[in-house]
Amino acid sequence: MNKKIYLLLGIASLMLLCGCGNTNAAVTYKLVETHPVGGRQGICTEGGNYWVSGSGKLEKYDSNWKLIAENTDPFAGYSLEVNHIGDIDVYNNELYLGVEYFMDGEGKNIQVAVYDGDTLKLKKVFPFRADTGQLECSGIAVDPDSGTVYMSSWIDDESSEYLYMYDLDTGDYKGKLKMQSAPKWIQGVAYHEGKLYVTCDDGNADDNAPDHMYRIDISENRETGQISPEKVFDDVIRQGEIEGLSFCRESGRLLLLYNRGARIIAGMPSGFYEGYEEEIHEVFVYDITEGE
Repeated sequence: MNKKIYLLLGIASLMLLCGCGNTNAAVTYKLVETHPVGGRQGICTEGGNYWVSGSGKLEKYDSNWKLIAENTDPFAGYSLEVNHIGDIDVYNNELYLGVEYFMDGEGKNIQVAVYDGDTLKLKKVFPFRADTGQLECSGIAVDPDSGTVYMSSWIDDESSEYLYMYDLDTGDYKGKLKMQSAPKWIQGVAYHEGKLYVTCDDGNADDNAPDHMYRIDISENRETGQISPEKVFDDVIRQGEIEGLSFCRESGRLLLLYNRGARIIAGMPSGFYEGYEEEIHEVFVYDITEGE
């Protein structure tokens, strides 16, 4: 069974399970701004600044989206071979990255890494637990309320049905959260007001089918999370590849990183769609309105 069929079945199953369409009717996401950036993987924000990750670089932007710092050699200082950064997060001016060696749809040497938010240089690495079953890291999220760092996996197998948890203060492994009816091809993860959110590359750019965001309601024992469809991204400029996401703690806005123009095969750019000579990376900013 090919990827497209898997994706259609997965989305249909989620819609039936939740008894709703593929958006949360109680919440409205209104697109208000779009900003071109230089990275294709992740986005996070804190204190009026924005950070963007590429597969092999980090960028910092000010409140006007002006580039003010850049690190094009972010893998200096590692003892294991790494070549890829996924979605990122920030807490107290420290960047949290899931770093790995990624090639042809497979990952290894996965590590939670912490970088300085100003210099964009590596500060420390959490000891990785190789026996957890995690085979790839597509995104990372900081939950300061429970002191947890979550890591997601993009690979379409049993390992991607979990979010892997590390202690925010000590870096110790805390276990894994099982997603009930886990979505496919997770690209980013974020924490916001007691819930987790994931973006999934479950659309198809060839057919102009959009990607999605899902909400995870965490169980009281933090061992499971119930998946619900949250938003269909049918309002981007052109369908392409969804990436990381972030919720601004100050404004409550949603930030989404989206790529367009490149054909993606096994998770890696391979040629371009008609009319494009390069891949374009953009951050879409949404106002969020809660219903009654």
